[in-house]
Amino acid sequence: MKKNILFPAVVCMAVFLGSLQTVCAQQNSGTGGPAGAILNHYAARNFTAGAIPAADLELIIQAGIRAPSARNLQPWHFTVVQNQNLAKKMVSDNVDGNVLIVVSARGDGTTNGVQILDCALAVESIYLAAQALGYGSRIYTGPMSALNSSLKTELSLPSGHSAVALVRVGKVQGGVDAVSAASSRKKTEELVTYKK
Repeated sequence: MKKNILFPAVVCMAVFLGSLQTVCAQQNSGTGGPAGAILNHYAARNFTAGAIPAADLELIIQAGIRAPSARNLQPWHFTVVQNQNLAKKMVSDNVDGNVLIVVSARGDGTTNGVQILDCALAVESIYLAAQALGYGSRIYTGPMSALNSSLKTELSLPSGHSAVALVRVGKVQGGVDAVSAASSRKKTEELVTYKK
């Protein structure tokens, strides 16, 4: 039985890694070098309608599942919201075809720092995987209070779980990239101290 469960996951990861290699190769062809795939992500705002193929969505979810966690506890649960009426209750400007991935963990969503950090790693993995596959992605934490107070049952979150964050994934307008869409970043010297 384990072979039957493991094989699809291995295939998905192989396809995902192949997609990442393709993205890196495209980045090497003049659009940012090998660091382009790492540094050119941005929080998308210009989402357009259009469905995400099930195979791509599965790869994106697998990236979250494979995120690192403290003591490998994997405390997260992923609720994939494709129902547009429910999605609009969380993100009012959600458009047809966008998917919201709600990441939840046991507790109230604010008190267990280790679980929140673990979930944040899963959220970042989902966010980057979506962009590696050519989709826009955006992380939301603002709607969590309202979501936890009024939508837990409708989302069928596991008993005792609260939402920590959600990632919106969807198609984006052409011609928008990390340069034209990203907010300004602080200078490296303001944020990093090297001790040699």
